[in-house]
Order: sequence, then C-alpha cells, then structure tokens
Amino acid sequence: MVLLFHPPLFSLSLPPKRAFWGPKAPLRCSASPTYLRVQSASNGAAILWYKHDLRIEDHPGLIAASQHPTVVPLYVFDPRILSRFSDEMLELLLFALEDLKKLLKDRGSNLMIRFGTAEDVIRKLVNEVQASGIFVEEEVEYELRVMVENVKESLSTLSFKGCNPTIVMWRTPFYDVQSSTDLPSSFHDFQKHRISVLPGLEPPILPAALTDLSWGIFPTMIDLKEYMNDIGNMKNEWTSIQKLSAENMLQRKKQRGKLNFKSADREEDDVNHSVSETSQRKKPERSAFITSQGNFAGGGSDLVLNALAAYLRYLEGTSRDEYQEVHAKLRLAEKREGASFQALFGPSLLLGTVSRRRVYFEAIKYEKERNGGFLSPFGYSTATVAATINTVSSTEWYWLLTLKGYKNDADIFPIRIWRWNNYLIQYTVAGCEGPAILLVHGFGAFLEHYRGNLYPIAEDGNRVWAITLLGFGKSEKPNIIYTELMWAELLRDFIIEVVREPVHLVGNSIGGYAVSVVAGLWPLLAKSVVLMNTAGSIIPGYLPLGYSADRSTSGAAWLGARLLLLYLRFNIRNILRSFYPTETRRADDWLINEMTRASHDPGVIYVLESIFSLDLSLPLNYLLEGFENRMLIVQGMKDPLSDSRSMLAMVREHCRGVAIKEIDAGHCPHDELPREVNSIITEWVAALEHQGSPVTSKQWN
Repeated sequence: MVLLFHPPLFSLSLPPKRAFWGPKAPLRCSASPTYLRVQSASNGAAILWYKHDLRIEDHPGLIAASQHPTVVPLYVFDPRILSRFSDEMLELLLFALEDLKKLLKDRGSNLMIRFGTAEDVIRKLVNEVQASGIFVEEEVEYELRVMVENVKESLSTLSFKGCNPTIVMWRTPFYDVQSSTDLPSSFHDFQKHRISVLPGLEPPILPAALTDLSWGIFPTMIDLKEYMNDIGNMKNEWTSIQKLSAENMLQRKKQRGKLNFKSADREEDDVNHSVSETSQRKKPERSAFITSQGNFAGGGSDLVLNALAAYLRYLEGTSRDEYQEVHAKLRLAEKREGASFQALFGPSLLLGTVSRRRVYFEAIKYEKERNGGFLSPFGYSTATVAATINTVSSTEWYWLLTLKGYKNDADIFPIRIWRWNNYLIQYTVAGCEGPAILLVHGFGAFLEHYRGNLYPIAEDGNRVWAITLLGFGKSEKPNIIYTELMWAELLRDFIIEVVREPVHLVGNSIGGYAVSVVAGLWPLLAKSVVLMNTAGSIIPGYLPLGYSADRSTSGAAWLGARLLLLYLRFNIRNILRSFYPTETRRADDWLINEMTRASHDPGVIYVLESIFSLDLSLPLNYLLEGFENRMLIVQGMKDPLSDSRSMLAMVREHCRGVAIKEIDAGHCPHDELPREVNSIITEWVAALEHQGSPVTSKQWN
C-alpha cells in the first residue's frame, strides 16, 4: 500500500483561532431545529440518558445537565439496542462504559446501570430521584427515535410530585448550522457556504453522586449474553443465516449443491476459534484493540485518541509498540486508499467514545504540525489525515441530510433510517397488512424510483418496503469496496432485522441481480422473485469454478470512474430519456434533479469505481434454480442496455418454471408504466398467496 498526498473532499473554513482542540468553547447545546439555550439551573434532578455518546468531553448534554443540583448519568441495557450489535461491538460497548464510569467517578459522579426497556427504567428513575429534566441525544435511526417517543409518551401519562419532567433533546453540532431544515440538499451547494466546524467543549464540573441510590452492577460479557438469551432475542430461527458471509455461502453452495443452515453455528465457531488463537499474541500495554477479535480500536477515549495519533503518524518511524500495532492494523484494513480509518475507528465513533469534531480537530492539529502551523489550500499532506477528515465530515453530512429528511414534508415518502454495519440506510414502508414485498432499485437510483408503485401496490392489500441501497440516493456512501455480494448481504439483514418475515423480492437492473443472489443463497427469506430488466445472464450448463474475492481498484478504474461521473452529470437528461422510450415525460425534472444531487454526494466516486469490479458471473439460472414457478420476469422490450428478445429466448430455453411478461417499455418499466407493472406484481403476489403454492408458467406466459 502506498500513502500519498491526498486532496480534501471537503472545502471548509475554520473558526478563527480554533484550528485544533484548545481553549474551552462557549456552550452551544444544539437541538433540532435550533440551538438550545440552557436555562437557569432547575431545582430538580437531571437524568442524562447515555446511548451513543459514551464520553464526558465534548458532551453538550452533560454540560446542560450539570446545571441541575443533581445529575444521574444512566445507561440502559435495552434489548432493542443490544440486539443491533455484534459480539465484538458488545465487547467494545462494555469497555467504553467501564471507562465512562471511571471518568464520571473521578469527577465525583457515577454511572447508573440498569437492565430492561428504556420506558420502564426511566419512568421508575424519574420518580425515585424526582427528576425535572431528562437529557437525551437526538437520533436519526427510526427504531431509536420511536424509543425516545415511547419514553416521552410513558412519562406524559403519569403524574409526578411537582411538575412533569421535561425531555431535552441535544446533539453535538459539527458544522455551525443553526437549522437542518435550512440546509441545502445538495452537497455541491452546501460546500459553497464554506461553513466552519465548531470547536469542542471541555468536561463540566459535576454535582456529587447521590449515595443513597443503587447504581447497579456492571455486567460481564457472559452476563450480557445470558441476558439476551433469557429475553429470547438470540433465539430467532434466522440468527444463523447472518453468521456467514455471502462468499462463504457461495462456497457451501458449490461444495454441497444446496444450502444447509444447520451447520452455520459450527462453521462460525471454527472461524472465531482461529481468530481467538491469533488474538492470543501479546498485545502492547496501551493497545486499543482490546476485544477478543481485535478488529477495531476501542476502549476509553484516551485509548482511542492515542490510536488515532498513531494512525495519523503512519508515515513516521516509531518504536512505540502500540503505534506499531495500529500501523499493522492500518495496512490490513486499507482495502482501498483511505478505507482503513472507517474500518478501524468507525465503531468507536458510533458508540460516541470520541466525538466526530474532536477527531476532526486532532487531524487538523497534526496537519498543521507537519506544515509549520499552516494548512495548505491544495490538500492534505498524508492520506491518513485526508481519510480521517473526509470520513468524519462525510458522516456528519449524511447525518444532517437524514435529519433534514425527517423534517421535510415535501418528500414523496415518509423516510425511515436503519443502521447497517454502522452506515445509515434509508427505507420506507406502506400498508398495514398483507404479504410482505421488498422493492429494490437499480444502479444510480433510490427508493423514490418506486414513486408510482409503493402506495398502489400497498393499497391492493400488501405491505411494501422500498430501500435505498448503500452508496445510492441519500443513503451513506462510505469509502468501501462495493460489490454485488455486499448489497445482497445488506438486503438479507434488512429482511431479517426490519421486515422480519419472508418477502416477495422485486428488483430492477442491478437490484434484480442483488435479489437473485439473496434468493439463491438464503432461499428461506424469499417467497418469490420478480426481476424487471435485470442485470445478469443465463449460462446453460453452468458449473461453479470459483468466485473472485479480489476487488482492488486499478488505475484504470480510478480514472474511468471520474470520467464517467463527468459524463453522467452532463448527459443525465438524455440518458434517462433513452431509458423511457414509451413515456419519455416520466424522465422528468424531479428524477433528473435527484440523480444529479446524488452525483455530488461525498463518496459517490467510490461507488462508481465499483462498476469496474462488479462480478456478475454467477448466472441467474444457477442462482434461482430452486425457484421454479416462483420466478417472474417483467421485461421492458425497448431496453437500450440489452437485447431483450435474445435474453428472454435464453430464459425460455434454459430456465424451468419462469413466468414472463413483456411490456412496451424501456429499462425502468416500473417507473415508465407504473400502472401496468403494479397490476402484474399484485396479481402475481395474490396468486402465490391465495393458492398457497407456486404459480405455473402456463398461467402467465
């Protein structure tokens, strides 16, 4: 791996004399849509509900709560939060909480530990300590927002001594933005404002902890696993499906000819055993890689910041063992240039062990040290500085964009957010009852591409989900390697964690190929498959000879992606109109503007680079061989990207039990002729559901 001079993705001005973490900044406790002005201290106690903000430094909520005469910092081991974490993330959580408890006790306070639902725990605690305020960080994930609303509702229905407690929402503002509703939706427009990054906040002086409270017993990892087992979250029959990657499942499909989920636990145990053996090597005294697997930097804020210092100084020689360890981890995680920062530090940022702006200013401080106190207008001097700043800035942009989406009534659909592998994924749902249907868009599109399908299909008695895949639309676009298998794993986890039942899979273009992979590798999740002008091919007599895991980015891909991006921006209108040959008016300004907006998002270039490494060599007839009479192809016969007649001829000749519908449309038949496609999909689903058996192709062809 070669680390070179790297230009910034972001052009931002710094506040005067605030170029790094330094003097204490004035309190600006931000809540949507405006900054919260902290009032005079209340007579009641304050409960500070920790979730993803496990620190005392740069914590606006803690500063605001500290103005009360009593502060009760609280962490609730709520199963709805714990079930979202892998075992390694649970380990990191425990280490972060242990450090947080120590830091609070050093300041005369403490950390209360409780188990149960947040609603029950907080309701009881409010009565116990006579709390007048509950301070909680604003969230963007749908399930967590619902949890906070449930807490509000549970408190509003009860009467307390004195006045009812107030829930105070706060956040740690990265940019000096007063209101997310006024934020431009385009990152291109956002950059023009050259908005400064706000400096951080010093920890406050805290009131002494109440000695007559039961602060709870700190759990071990074994305690947590037993707790999760007791409440049943670990007993989901689909749990084993998520334990193996798509690549491992392909190997099993090749070797055994069919998928056998019963041995998934055993195979994962073998993997964990080998990982455990390698992690037994002696670690440096100040190692931040403290979990049994040792994949992520974690622990307390001091350990994470020390690891960050080592990461930034990768180009410098060092004799410090913990620095050498970070450098070795960096080389392993650098799958593509700059990807190592998110891979190593993403989990700690998610837990809030350190704030994003603290990380930003640490990187700026080091950059200035390298350049005699100055910042070059031409870019950053090392790839590690660039990776750090670009990652935290990009993460903040998508967080703000999501927050804006929640408050924007002009959106076509009510947007929800699901976090997958630490990234924000947009989705929506319509319908209250009926069979579950999942709509998956094509390359460059987003869930709103089903603008003419979601509600009409739901109104026919279905529950319909639509998702924006990672790397597209307003979902995050991290610096990772994008593959068809990665998108399939995302869809698998979405079905298991969000939909929570088998679905009828519907996909267009590359989305069609992704749902085919899901159905082929995890058939328990799919009731049927509907492919609309799908990517992929039919290969008669295919025998799996292997599948390449090497997706490294070549120089040609790097250049090709940038040329392609320029071409798409200047020609998007003509390209879209060619995809809509029958109803050209459907390639309207709204669709063009949304695709143009997304093309300016930070990270979009990484997605385009993936075009040159996508591997669609697994044929559809191989992936869907078990879906006889449960597979429907809806083909726009005027598709400019493929020879529809030749493709359908191959399907008819080499695929058994496939229903086919030919329609007079282009590459996106669902959006070009939504009424016709909606009728086809609803009739297909109804036939399968009402008959309780597969639909023969003779009924449809």
